[in-house]
Amino acid sequence: MLKRLMRRRNQKGFTLIEILIVVVIVAILAAISVPIYLEYVESARASDAKTAISSIWQAAQIYYQDRGEYPANVEDLQDNKYVNVSESTLLQWNFSFSGNPPDEIIALSTDQMKGGSGKEVRYDVKRGTWRGYGLPEPDEE
Repeated sequence: MLKRLMRRRNQKGFTLIEILIVVVIVAILAAISVPIYLEYVESARASDAKTAISSIWQAAQIYYQDRGEYPANVEDLQDNKYVNVSESTLLQWNFSFSGNPPDEIIALSTDQMKGGSGKEVRYDVKRGTWRGYGLPEPDEE
């Protein structure tokens, strides 16, 4: 019997309680970090649309200075070589103007985007503000 007790005291390893504590800590860290990571991924996907919208808006302003009117759509800008949106961006996003002169420039995701189709990124031309997918919610006033 003395030999059995001595053998138990010399055994090395973790108790069930210690393992459970580690599992709980890992679960808490995962619960905190996964939403932050997913938000980061959405923001990265939206940054492609934001960059393209910025280029489109600058091209629309130059188009207006040259022709005295705003373009009816983004294709007019591309056809007349005012803007060159990359093919990879055009596969993932469709761009359009709202109003003439434009009140908003809208990017709508296609089914080619990994985040899914139907996501919108909007740029309010008059306010200079961004709304939509992958962007922080505006502060309510």
